Amino acid sequence: MKAEPAASGAGAADSPDTPAEARADTHLMRSLLVGIFILMAIFALYFARAFFMPVILAFLLALTLTPIVRFLRKHGLPDAMSATLLVLLSFCVIAVAGYLLSGPVIDLINNTSSIGQQLAERLAQLRRPFERIVEISRQIEGLTQTSQEPGVQRVAMAPSGILSQAAGNVLSAGTSVTIVFVLSLFLLASGTMFYEKIVQSFPSLSEKKRALRVVYDVEREISHYLLTVTVINAGLGTVIGLGLWALGVPNAQVWGAAAALLNFLPYIGALITITLVTVISLISFETISYALLAPAFVILCDVIEGQFVTPTVVGRRLE
Repeated sequence: MKAEPAASGAGAADSPDTPAEARADTHLMRSLLVGIFILMAIFALYFARAFFMPVILAFLLALTLTPIVRFLRKHGLPDAMSATLLVLLSFCVIAVAGYLLSGPVIDLINNTSSIGQQLAERLAQLRRPFERIVEISRQIEGLTQTSQEPGVQRVAMAPSGILSQAAGNVLSAGTSVTIVFVLSLFLLASGTMFYEKIVQSFPSLSEKKRALRVVYDVEREISHYLLTVTVINAGLGTVIGLGLWALGVPNAQVWGAAAALLNFLPYIGALITITLVTVISLISFETISYALLAPAFVILCDVIEGQFVTPTVVGRRLE
């Protein structure tokens, strides 16, 4: 008679933990599902980057040029005509810049092996403290190679030519650029069709007006931001190109254009530009002290742009 109440009391003590455990299991399951979904989305974007990158760039280009299209519309120019003119103008600017930079870029690609050899020679004096370690590693590598079976042959895969890889990259880039400009043309020429579709999804007139106002505000802020950043990067590339030309760096226009394009990548772009300019300067000048002037100038320009110009110009708008 006394054991049954004890058993019922134990069951009553365990029953409150059951809902808590169920909630914990449900929360864990949701977290796992969200994590799996994020990983699948990342993999999907990675494998489909050849499709998504031109589409995203087309939307960004369309957002950047939309205020100009709207300005021309107020002055009586149809959206289709203004969009066509702007896209053709953008394409011509990029085509002319690519043509002017193609010669120096091809020369750099052809001289890649000699550039690496010259860089190794210039840095030889910095490798002297490590020559002993390199010699020991070579001896160990020699012992390892001699210990292999005599009947086994080593097979080395010859790397593909740099020119063939560059040609494939140029072809892929040309296809992506074509998709970007064609899609941007359709987005700009569509006018307010996209906004009309958004407004039609709201029932009342007040909600339609508020939605339209929000959409226009978001579009205007993003457009102004992209246009401002583009102008800042173009100015940075011009200053770096002129400064490197004054210092005597070969193909200064190439490094100025690279600085302008790579500056769209935060931190990484500036680091890549500094590394490239450092390599070219080391193989182009006699003394290392003078060769370091060019990367120091690039660092100074990046610091001024990143710490003063961009926060001053863009900071208030992002506030």
